[in-house]
Amino acid sequence: MTDTATDAAKRSESKARDYPFLAVPHIQLHGTVDDNMYASFKQQLAAAPADGSPLVVSITTLGGDPEMARAMGDSIRLLREYTGREALFLGKVAVYSAGATFMSAFPADKRFLTRNSRLMIHERLMNSTVQLSGPLNTLAPVLNAKLNEIEDSIRIQDEGFADLVRGTRVTLDELKERAPNNWYIEANEARDLGLVLDVI
Repeated sequence: MTDTATDAAKRSESKARDYPFLAVPHIQLHGTVDDNMYASFKQQLAAAPADGSPLVVSITTLGGDPEMARAMGDSIRLLREYTGREALFLGKVAVYSAGATFMSAFPADKRFLTRNSRLMIHERLMNSTVQLSGPLNTLAPVLNAKLNEIEDSIRIQDEGFADLVRGTRVTLDELKERAPNNWYIEANEARDLGLVLDVI
């Protein structure tokens, strides 16, 4: 191991000791963000000890369903607001797409990444085909309904983006500018930008 690698490992070990709660997460999520992950999340949340200590949630994911990510995030928010229990986010290896959506449910100073992890933030994607068939006067409502769906999805996306950058050195405008091109952020850069509190 080179001196640089040795130094990095020592720094990581030292920081890990600074955050002992992160050593054994109460909830460990991995894989695609979907119904199965949501079910696992709910089961692990129900089984977590209610001893008042910070609830630690770790995740490794390449993405998935943003609505399932928001649903898990809402559970974290409700836990924090109604019980006062602190919840800590630990991203491991890859926190992409819907994983970043889930991360946005945690305040910036409650987020952590493991060394050499990556975030990836992008705009929501939509795949849809509009079928137009029938009298002309019936077609405009079909198009308006799809437009309303798109506009509402943009509002939901922007709400999540605002939560993600709140309390960080990244502005909402900067995030919205970079998100269309899939913004990959290395762990140390995420820390420097204030998107996470620290790297362990």
